[in-house]
Amino acid sequence: MIQTPPRSETSPATLTLWRPTGPEELALVEAAGWRAWPPRLPDQPIFYPVLNEDYAIRIARDWNVPASGVGHVTRFEIEADFAARYPVRQAGGETILELWVPAEELAEFNRHIVGRIELVRSFRPAQGESPEGGEERGAAGRE
Repeated sequence: MIQTPPRSETSPATLTLWRPTGPEELALVEAAGWRAWPPRLPDQPIFYPVLNEDYAIRIARDWNVPASGVGHVTRFEIEADFAARYPVRQAGGETILELWVPAEELAEFNRHIVGRIELVRSFRPAQGESPEGGEERGAAGRE
């Protein structure tokens, strides 16, 4: 897990998480001002951000692109003490780690996000990583 130091004496320590997402979910994040994840659909009982960027890239590129024509990788910070209540699940290899948040707890989880959700990469078919926005994208940048 990546833990960043507190931003100030009164700010909590944070944990960096990534979330691979398709265009529909990303549009809902943008509509929420880049500050919250949308509620899960009835067939989505778990919200699972991932603990490393490489795994998020693989999901966005290899699963989201074929499924919806584009895949995005987002990054965000969450209060580390709060995130510790959720189990980390190994979904495959040693670095394929996910934080499992029950769908009914997502609103509370969103309240513990520090700053904004950032769009850091986008993938499209046969193009690889898109150049738009580079590593950071202004609209979703941190405050």
